[in-house]
Amino acid sequence: MTRLSKTLAVAAVALAAFTLAPAARAGLAAGDKAPDFTAPAYLGGNPFTFKLADALKKGPVVIYFYPAAYTMGCQIEAHLFAEAADDFKKEGATVIGVTAGNTDKLQAFSKDTQYCSGKFAMAADTDLKIATSYKSLLAFKPGVSDRTSYVVAPNGKIVLAYSDLRPDDHVSKTLAAVKQLHDEH
Repeated sequence: MTRLSKTLAVAAVALAAFTLAPAARAGLAAGDKAPDFTAPAYLGGNPFTFKLADALKKGPVVIYFYPAAYTMGCQIEAHLFAEAADDFKKEGATVIGVTAGNTDKLQAFSKDTQYCSGKFAMAADTDLKIATSYKSLLAFKPGVSDRTSYVVAPNGKIVLAYSDLRPDDHVSKTLAAVKQLHDEH
């Protein structure tokens, strides 16, 4: 076996283990108080300051952490959230994506018609304070946000905490939690 073949074999095994790994446990749990934060953000390319406390006055907030703009899994997840944006709005929920990665690309990413389409806000976690307070940092890659989604009720309590590096189920799980929260009130 050549050195390149061995390297490719090891990479294939690592990728398979990564892809098939069960969902990691989110840093915070349902029932925990969501840490308040303010962050620079973009909505459809337009800059503004996102304040969790203000958003919670309007209804539940879906905070989804993702590793970096314009990376494959993050593009998929952003597109899925954009497709479901109207469903979240019907339930009175605000969606905000938060990342510590590629923050210089967030303005373009927030309006990119293939991904976010200006349907929800994207916040920059430039100093990792938000991801750290939510315990949503990748253990194997310091300085990068994990793929973790939280649903926060208007009272500031977390009602759903979901972590999985695969982007596929974040939207369905958070939307179900938002609908359940809406039905309870």
